[in-house]
This record gives sequence, structure tokens and C-alpha cells, in this order.
Amino acid sequence: MVAITPHADDLNALPPLASRYVDVDSLPWKPTGYDGIDMKVLLKDDETGLLTALFRWQPGSVLPLHEHVRIEQTYVLEGSIVDAEGETTTGNFSWRPQGNQHRASAPNGALVLCFFLTPNKFLEGPNAGSLLE
Repeated sequence: MVAITPHADDLNALPPLASRYVDVDSLPWKPTGYDGIDMKVLLKDDETGLLTALFRWQPGSVLPLHEHVRIEQTYVLEGSIVDAEGETTTGNFSWRPQGNQHRASAPNGALVLCFFLTPNKFLEGPNAGSLLE
């Protein structure tokens, strides 16, 4: 596994077994390709697809229908994330099993911490058929 924190060259240059302490405020917000949803990548392994990231959802933003190829975990820091099965509110946690399909939205905006073992498979929208974070 070759995990890195993008845009943190000082961390990525450390010896392989050294701890990494990420200054999250210094990381840039990166567009996800979905309107109103940006991310800060905290940890990424391109080889396996492992991803830990903060996602910032603007009010009314929607993530199109997608499938979780492996377990996905979400902790909501601010706001809420809603889908047809329910709502994850500030200070709460949800996880979805492998194969779960849903559309997600943030009617009032949200800041969430997400953990993926592999990227999502998008079933609709501009990236349909792609495996993307």
C-alpha cells in the first residue's frame, strides 16, 4: 500500500513507517465533478482505491445514483446528508454495505468525513459507469 496525503509533500517524504500528522486547514478544497460538492483528500491510495476525505456540500447539492463497491462510512460534522432511506444529522454516523445504491443530497448543506475502501461506481450523471471517489 502506498498511501499519501495529496498536496502535503512534507508528509509524503517521511520514512514509510513514520506517523503522518495532517494540517487539514492547509489542504485545498478540490472539486469532485458534482456541482456544489468539494473535497479535501486526507489519505489516498491510488493502488487500492482507499480514500479518507472531508466533503463540503453546498445547500441543495445532490450526488447522483451510485453504488458502494465496498463499505462506505460517513460521519456528519455539520448539516445533514439525506437519501431515500433516511437522514444522517450533525454528530451522527452512517455506513452503507457493499452493493448499496442511493442518491444523496444535502438540502441545507453539510460537512462530512467519509471513508471508502474503493471508489463508488456511478450509475447516472456525467460520470456514469466510472469508478470515482
